[in-house]
Amino acid sequence: MKVYTKTGDKGTTALFGGTRVPKDHIRIDSYGTVDELNSYIGLIRDQEMDSHYKTILIEIQDRLFTIGAILATPQEKEVLKNGKLRLENLGIIESDIELLENEIDKMDESLPPMTHFVLPGGHPTVSHCHIARCICRRAERLAVHLSHNEHVPEIAIQYLNRLSDYLFVLARKLSSDLKAEEVKWIPRK
Repeated sequence: MKVYTKTGDKGTTALFGGTRVPKDHIRIDSYGTVDELNSYIGLIRDQEMDSHYKTILIEIQDRLFTIGAILATPQEKEVLKNGKLRLENLGIIESDIELLENEIDKMDESLPPMTHFVLPGGHPTVSHCHIARCICRRAERLAVHLSHNEHVPEIAIQYLNRLSDYLFVLARKLSSDLKAEEVKWIPRK
């Protein structure tokens, strides 16, 4: 199988099921941003950190591939001609969200309470987490925008929402683990 097909040379691409859309279609932007997020999480996973975080990040990357597949499948193409689901055995389930919530709670227990907004930075690994959090928020906004006109499972949007929270708390936890300075935002008086 060749990497290049030349079918996109005129500015269109195929969704799961074969429907062709312009490459700037909101659906493409939506799952493309999830792919960007997934790549950035790979960069975070490549940093020096506790192996537990790396294990969770791999799980997250797997879920993001699933969300990308969901976003790349128009509702009318979700069921194959033989009656089977196109994405059979793929999906986001409540336990995926619960995993993120449990991880957030565990990390939060060891952190001091937040009294101010935190400025991104302090260590390259922490900065990567903040960038991933911002990309995640953009992916969530795009999925919500897509959902105004096309079917997007609500649980996929919930997952992206919770993932941005996870990435924020992971940034704080890594700041603590790495003994990095956590700079608080103080508004001008």
